[in-house]
Amino acid sequence: MIQMNNIVKRFGSQTVLTDVTFAVKEKEVFGLLGPSGAGKTTIINILTNQLDADSGSSSIGVTPMEMGLMLDEDGLFPRLSCLENLNVFAGVYGIPRRRPMEALASVGLEKTSKKAVSALSKGMRQRLALARAILHQPKVLFLDEPTSGLDPGTARGIHKLIQNLSDKGATIFLTTHNMEEAVRLCDHVALLHNGSIVEEGDPVEICERHNAVKMTPDLEAVFIKLTGVDLA
Repeated sequence: MIQMNNIVKRFGSQTVLTDVTFAVKEKEVFGLLGPSGAGKTTIINILTNQLDADSGSSSIGVTPMEMGLMLDEDGLFPRLSCLENLNVFAGVYGIPRRRPMEALASVGLEKTSKKAVSALSKGMRQRLALARAILHQPKVLFLDEPTSGLDPGTARGIHKLIQNLSDKGATIFLTTHNMEEAVRLCDHVALLHNGSIVEEGDPVEICERHNAVKMTPDLEAVFIKLTGVDLA
């Protein structure tokens, strides 16, 4: 469904991606893991044609209208209500009028549909951004650090939403620096460090390969072992 082959990207004299290659299967939850500045967002921007690579190739097996994006900058209108925000995007993309309320209900925001975005907590705003990303029922969904800065309870709620979308058949591309989150959600992961993939595969199998399974698989221990970088 998603492929990157030998991607190289430079900004001026700085090389931010070096020979990045991976593949994401249809209906898979794929996790791209690494610290801030590793190159995760740059990879999403290249895959979604917001940025050109200097060399290599990439492809996605759906049209742009079949993709959903939840990025760091949510692009929500703070003065509009939750429902008004979704109605704007529904109108632009010709989405049926019933879908905004359905999308709000799917993320647990139907009771706050008339509340202004400026009055939302960060967790509620994250859920609204996710509702907008799934408004058109995309086949491929890109989620860039969807639980960053959230408390554990709110993060678990986002996890349940992601799992539900996966169960319904969406292919999900997730970036995170939370290794525990990756083990819980992902079928396949790639560990990214300084613009290069240093390990890839099933998260549990990776941990077993590097003797990082005690009570539970510990991807963070694997990352530290391979890069010397502590994500804490």
